[in-house]
Amino acid sequence: MAKKELVGAFKNGGRTWRPKGGTRTKFRCMIGLRGAKGKAIPYGVYDVFGDRAVVNVGISHDTAEFAAESIRRWWRLDGRRRYRSARRLLICADGGGSNSSRTHAWKANLMQLVDEIGIPITVSHYPPGTSKWNRIEHRVFSFISLTWKGQPLWNLETVINLTGATRTRTGLRVKAVLDTKKYEAGVKPSAEEIEKLRLHCHKINPAWNYTIFCRNE
Repeated sequence: MAKKELVGAFKNGGRTWRPKGGTRTKFRCMIGLRGAKGKAIPYGVYDVFGDRAVVNVGISHDTAEFAAESIRRWWRLDGRRRYRSARRLLICADGGGSNSSRTHAWKANLMQLVDEIGIPITVSHYPPGTSKWNRIEHRVFSFISLTWKGQPLWNLETVINLTGATRTRTGLRVKAVLDTKKYEAGVKPSAEEIEKLRLHCHKINPAWNYTIFCRNE
């Protein structure tokens, strides 16, 4: 799940608590794209059972390669430690965007990840128009928005620090990492790569539910 944010002196609605008598910082807000220092693209991967999330913050384009890399980083930073005996991963993803159910690029990049970690990945996409029911929306990004409230995203360091500071009383913990790779938009897999996909579509809604198996088994 990815959301794009402008980085710079832009208004971020809301209030923040400060110690009594503390100094207030005044600044001039930017309007529009002028003055932007860049953009941050936080792609979140949420572990429902562990109530943990890893947010990979990109700086270029929200592509299928970026989405797969975000899942790879979750696995390296948290997943493989918490689920050492895992025999399969289940990803519940939106039906559009960089992880669209309709694009071969998403499946091809997942295929590379599956071969790398040696574990099949099952993907179940939310139907069109239902992404608001994705748990990461109300269990992770809603709380990240609260952490950001009233604080301009001055630079990428601010984005990483605020995102990584997100906590809840029920136990949510968030790790934030910066991804400085330049991802190229519009990259499509070759016909040969598509042919080599080891993909099994499920009987129920096969376009939205499928499993990608390792090619080196």
